[in-house]
Amino acid sequence: MKWIFLFFSLGIINSCVNKKKPKNFTILTNKKVFLPGDTLRISFKKNNILEFDSIVYYKDAKKITSIHEIGKKLGDKKITVKVYKKNNFRENSVNIRVLSSLTPKLFTYKIINEYPHDIQSYTQGLEFYENRLFESIGLRGKSELREIEFKSGKIIRNLPIDDSYFAEGLTLLNEKIYQLTWQSKMGFIYDLESFELIDSFEYKKSIEGWGLCNDGKFIYKSDGTSKIWVIEPDNLEEIDFIQVTTNKSIISKINELELINGKIYANTYQFNR
Repeated sequence: MKWIFLFFSLGIINSCVNKKKPKNFTILTNKKVFLPGDTLRISFKKNNILEFDSIVYYKDAKKITSIHEIGKKLGDKKITVKVYKKNNFRENSVNIRVLSSLTPKLFTYKIINEYPHDIQSYTQGLEFYENRLFESIGLRGKSELREIEFKSGKIIRNLPIDDSYFAEGLTLLNEKIYQLTWQSKMGFIYDLESFELIDSFEYKKSIEGWGLCNDGKFIYKSDGTSKIWVIEPDNLEEIDFIQVTTNKSIISKINELELINGKIYANTYQFNR
């Protein structure tokens, strides 16, 4: 994860203090799209008489205690300003976007080998674990969890999934298999060797279940948007997210995920990238 920093200065435009209650105000910024190292300037423009004794700033509903907190991560951010007068306050928000300062590199590839695979399986998740290949197959009524002998394509084990679920991405961590479902907001945990269902979990913040990978400490999950969610394996809570950006835009439809040598590789659904 690349950490970036924005610095902002604050100003009040045409503000005044009197005995009337606070009225609404407009937030002004010097621009809407930023790169790391840019300065974000926030100012107020009063719509009516504005009276206040304190001002509090929030980024995505979290109180800002340091000016560096605004730009720690790339992506879209909601800056909220609350103007207080005693116990009363007025608030307003503005959306900004922080893009990457790096131009993405265009990768090429070379096919080094080919292996047979069941062309009828609608592959959603694919992961090697200790030289063993595991696959999550989608479509309602056809979803399965499989272990495959990848050189021959032979199915070693398979576990059909209930017809109500559309299976999606999977990952393996600490002798357990984690499998997502698409729109049911439900994931499953299996024992690696027996394929026995150990537990299930819900995802409450992300929209859908798409891809999974892990770095040995955290699980990473895509949901079809630009976000890659960080999941705590002990309680399966979505504790944070990364928003995928380039130097020009935010990339959506992040799909299958693989983590190799500390980097997440992802494809984008229905796009050749």
